[in-house]
Amino acid sequence: MTDRELMLLAEDARLKSYSPYSGFKVGAALLAKSGKVYLGCNIENAAYTPTNCAERTAFFKAVSEGDLEFEKIAIVGGRDEPNELVAPCGVCRQVMAEFCGDDFKVVLGNSKDLKVFSLKEILPYSFTKSSL
Repeated sequence: MTDRELMLLAEDARLKSYSPYSGFKVGAALLAKSGKVYLGCNIENAAYTPTNCAERTAFFKAVSEGDLEFEKIAIVGGRDEPNELVAPCGVCRQVMAEFCGDDFKVVLGNSKDLKVFSLKEILPYSFTKSSL
């Protein structure tokens, strides 16, 4: 699956965002090495702390279905039309580090403009299982 195809799926996932407080909608499409794609959107909560990001929603869906090996994730977000790069938060980066290697691809942008980073680029000096 191309980066652009994955980003289109992330844009579709973004439309399901539950974000009545911030109005900031995020979608993610996670490609497992099995070939299956898991979609996620951000889900806000009035208490804020229970809010879950799109990236973690996608990862948790995949893990709950037994998929533990991943190739790349596409992330798109914004208040209205997604037109800027939206990077994953620190908590989402840490979840990625739990399940993915340094070469895991993180695709940011929208269907027209993409930038691709490795997990190591966006999370240098990560804390992983090998740190324990």
